Amino acid sequence: MPKLAANLTMMFNEVPFLERFEAAARAGFKGVEFLFPYEFPKAELAERLKKHGLQQVLFDLPAGDWAKGDRGNAIFPDRVGEFQDGVGKALEYATALGCKRLTVLAGKQAEKVSLEASHRTYVDNLRFAAAKAAPLGITLLVEAINTRDIPGFFVNRTAHSQQIVKDAGAPNVAVQYDIYHMQIMEGDLAPAIKANLPTIRHMQLADNPGRNEPGTGEINYEFLLPFVDSVGYDGWIGCEYRPKGKTIEGLGWAKRWLK
Repeated sequence: MPKLAANLTMMFNEVPFLERFEAAARAGFKGVEFLFPYEFPKAELAERLKKHGLQQVLFDLPAGDWAKGDRGNAIFPDRVGEFQDGVGKALEYATALGCKRLTVLAGKQAEKVSLEASHRTYVDNLRFAAAKAAPLGITLLVEAINTRDIPGFFVNRTAHSQQIVKDAGAPNVAVQYDIYHMQIMEGDLAPAIKANLPTIRHMQLADNPGRNEPGTGEINYEFLLPFVDSVGYDGWIGCEYRPKGKTIEGLGWAKRWLK
């Protein structure tokens, strides 16, 4: 049965962030994910997880200055030191929260940097992070993101994410497959998931268009979720969508998966 994790960055926005852990648990979720934990004390987040019986399944490495438009800092040759500092910080949080998956957002391609240099920097940074994460049993994830929502994002195709993982050559570097992003960029979701399953360690979902809950758009999740289950994916699927209304009211699609 698909294991659904609530994305607390996007869901349950009816309450403040720290109250979303309880809201997710009450809705039937056993796992949670979010973008970044760094503005909150590690101990506070760990206490919320324990109190509500939740597993932290994913969050992202520091990704630069989000407010100023950064969407990752792993591809910039002149920011390697910043990236490496972020690895240390992320691993501290991951250890405290018991989280075994971290997304390494690539970032948006810089005009004055070649694609080859960006690729090389990303691979080198992943190798550095992988060496630090391996003794902790933590896997690093490469995510392809659509270029409509984030124009210029460096990794925007499944094949590219696979190539980066291959070039990194570390057993704890894998793919994060986001169904919403790849529907926009590629479509053909079921065959792509089946073909790339050996390297997929986390998945995320939302419907398209609108990035709302399943059942509001063109993606047939009534077929796709059982299909993902049938091909042997046993990891978490993060619900990284914006509810059209109140989060609870839009969870009808997930009732059978949250039993």
